[in-house]
Amino acid sequence: METSDPRRAIAVEHAALVADLRDLTDEQWTRESLCEGWTVHDVTAHLGAGLTIGALGWIVSILRAGLRPDVHNRRQIARFARSTPTETLERFAALGTEGGDPVRLPSGDSAAWLGELIVHGEDIRRPLGLEYEPAPEALAEVARFFASRDFAVNSRSQVKGLFLRATDAGFTTNDPDLPTVEGPLLALVMLMAGRPAHLDRVSGSGVPELRHRLER
Repeated sequence: METSDPRRAIAVEHAALVADLRDLTDEQWTRESLCEGWTVHDVTAHLGAGLTIGALGWIVSILRAGLRPDVHNRRQIARFARSTPTETLERFAALGTEGGDPVRLPSGDSAAWLGELIVHGEDIRRPLGLEYEPAPEALAEVARFFASRDFAVNSRSQVKGLFLRATDAGFTTNDPDLPTVEGPLLALVMLMAGRPAHLDRVSGSGVPELRHRLER
């Protein structure tokens, strides 16, 4: 897979998540994810909504929500979700196929939506004890995007003034003289996305500051 083809990477990560979701029990679907207040079912519906809303739909939805992201997200979860997790999964699995919802990204930043799949996939998997490593090229694409700008999350601001170094890939940021946070690339991506659950996977002189930012 080429790093210049994030839409292909989106398809790969989508298929991998669908495969994991197919094995879930009814109880696991109701388990809380790393997204506070959202169950595994909620996160799945959120992903499906985000991958089908399109630019105009997103603008209309956020305006109708009074520019309140929480209201917008809840409405979009309700739009995509079906009456049971199994039905929601079937709709999510069918995205982009004949008879399924077409994939309509709300912006041209494909790397951002690849990040949505990787981050929310981990939001689902980690509380369930499911092990998964995204494709290295896809993960690096998201890491570079998150480190370069704030988008759906304040990822760039989250690590401003820190030096990130992946211990399992050739990814670094900023100036090596800055306080360091190092660990697996997936953990760095999740921390840039604001997930403190991954603090236990990193080390370095910058970890206390990053912990403060994530937990305040």
